[in-house]
Amino acid sequence: MKIAIAQLNFHIGNFEGNLSKMLQAVETAKTQGADLVCFSELATVGYPPRDFLEFEDFIELAEHSVQELAKAAKGIAIVVGSPTKNPVIEGKDLYNSAYFLADGRVQQMQHKTLLPTYDIFDEYRYFEPANEWRVVEYQGKRIALTVCEDIWNIGNENPLYTVCPLDELVPQKPDFILNLSASPFSYKQANTRIHTVKANVQRYGIPMFYVNHCGAQTELIFDGGSLVVSPDGKVFDELPYFEECIRTYELEAVVKGGRENEQPKEKMTLIHDALLLGIRDYFRKLGFKRAILGLSGGIDSAVVAVLAARALGPDNVRVVLMPSQFSSDHSIHDARKLAENLGTQYDIIPIEGIYQSYIEALKPHFWSQPFNIAEENLQARARGNLLMALSNKFGNILLNTSNKSEVAVGYGTLYGDMCGGLSVIGDLYKTEVFALARYMNKDGELIPENIITKPPSAELRPNQKDSDSLPEYEALDEILYEYIEGRFSPQDIIERGYDEKLVRRVLRLVNINEFKRHQMAPVLRVSEKAFGMGRRMPIVGKYLA
Repeated sequence: MKIAIAQLNFHIGNFEGNLSKMLQAVETAKTQGADLVCFSELATVGYPPRDFLEFEDFIELAEHSVQELAKAAKGIAIVVGSPTKNPVIEGKDLYNSAYFLADGRVQQMQHKTLLPTYDIFDEYRYFEPANEWRVVEYQGKRIALTVCEDIWNIGNENPLYTVCPLDELVPQKPDFILNLSASPFSYKQANTRIHTVKANVQRYGIPMFYVNHCGAQTELIFDGGSLVVSPDGKVFDELPYFEECIRTYELEAVVKGGRENEQPKEKMTLIHDALLLGIRDYFRKLGFKRAILGLSGGIDSAVVAVLAARALGPDNVRVVLMPSQFSSDHSIHDARKLAENLGTQYDIIPIEGIYQSYIEALKPHFWSQPFNIAEENLQARARGNLLMALSNKFGNILLNTSNKSEVAVGYGTLYGDMCGGLSVIGDLYKTEVFALARYMNKDGELIPENIITKPPSAELRPNQKDSDSLPEYEALDEILYEYIEGRFSPQDIIERGYDEKLVRRVLRLVNINEFKRHQMAPVLRVSEKAFGMGRRMPIVGKYLA
């Protein structure tokens, strides 16, 4: 038997586009001699469909897609993920299902058993778990169908669940396992995923074909990296990251095994490529083409500008330099040099006059109060207004350039530098932004060296440096990581050797600035715990305040 993996980029709710893409893949698999082609989890609708699943019409369109695929299942079997109506009154209205199509019709379905409800996942909101498991018989082979999380409770050791679907299927003596996944990217996930697939294969002694989504859906990025693992526990093949691919495998060769074929997984390479895909798909799937951003001469906007130019093409990126009376000459020079290096359109709009007009208008109401954060924020909001005006006038989408460190502690201005339709580096700590800039310059100085080496500054008052208001980023980022990704308490972090006063100051800043994060743009997720849909905190909580 020859088995094809179709690693494709689906679009949520684009039934016609998703179906067309799969029908083309079926034809490609046939030309490769495949007897069976497998698509990923909820491929008909795209993942995650979220509350679209509550619309009856949405489910009917998904069912229509399955029926159209069934018609194409002649001379080849098709396995595809799609929602299924629950025919009984009890429980949720839907199942998350893997369909097995052959001979022009639906032959069998296997519903997903383990429904993740943590971080970005909310599947138990919509789906009923499976309560029966049957292998599929086809061309003399027995196939164990599983859906994504179903392989993440190996030997019933995951405390989140009480059943292990493969423990129910393996006694039926399957010849191989098919897993249909929508596994979102983080820079650690690829290695974790391989470990999990290998652990299943080693436990059950049969090969696994693991099919993953590829593509971005707003903040979520799916990296592909689909896998074929032989019974000897070695990776027979690993599909490319961040791109579509269809490959066919001879089952007998996979069973024989004996080869290891993993790709390198360097952190900055993965993050760089993930962010490019995230930007590209956000624009493409929403029907936009051009981006705009403010270019300050600092590291954050420089990195975003490079990513945007690489993702969309330099002709589709416009950068705006908006110097004030506090901007240094080298920042203006550095920003201009970067724009010239990238080949992007750039404009210079000084804001001193705009700022002074605000100050004059507010002067009678500020009652001769000394210069403070109010005047700093006026500058940020003046820049935000200019960028949004250009965005509205020309239909360019504003990219936000805030990093995770600043967003975490509230070092940003609502309706100012926190404006934007998409937060590109909001899941990168400041130290990671510097590392990404170095990675971008590995083949030559694209980002001017001075941008990378000078002390970070918002340049909103004379001689300002970030370190005036914040701890050094090396220390700050370590504490933030322990709290946000590690979910350690203040005392836990202190006991790890961090200064108690600093820890309590930093964590208080994180928690009292939750209101800002609730109003920011979607953040492209590259870590295991990003701000946004995967981190749900109360705004008015007292904890550590």
